[in-house]
Amino acid sequence: MPVGAAENFTVMKGADSVFLDTNVLLDATVPSRPRHSRATQIFRMTSREVTLCISGQVIREYVGVCTRPQSGNGLGLSVENSLRNVEVFLRFSLLLEETSSVADKWRSLVSKYQVSGKQVHDACIVATALSHGVFHIVTSNPDDFARYQDLITLLTVDLRP
Repeated sequence: MPVGAAENFTVMKGADSVFLDTNVLLDATVPSRPRHSRATQIFRMTSREVTLCISGQVIREYVGVCTRPQSGNGLGLSVENSLRNVEVFLRFSLLLEETSSVADKWRSLVSKYQVSGKQVHDACIVATALSHGVFHIVTSNPDDFARYQDLITLLTVDLRP
């Protein structure tokens, strides 16, 4: 991971914690991705600046994409390498528990926003963050979370709102 502070990290001032979407971890893993440098800089932020948060769901999604073959839109990594990467991410991040209050919040979000299909996974990320008092989500895919902007502050991997 490259060392250095990004000029746009000031966007996070006032945020004690931010939740990282799975694609942030994937961007940090693959040097050829356009957002790789910015994603790795996020992990260089110290705990004094902001607490980085992930969940079991994010870890499962990450390993699922990493271990899928490249021909199937995956990274083609071994299970061992994928899990080693998870260990690195966990050193930099707080793992938020998926509690019964998360499940309750998730059901509420799915009902309120009429979420269906693959988007139910994004609703669970929002539910996990909100249940733990985290109101900022960092993602490479802001459209996935647009419907929740009345509840969260959305930041792209390059840390622009």
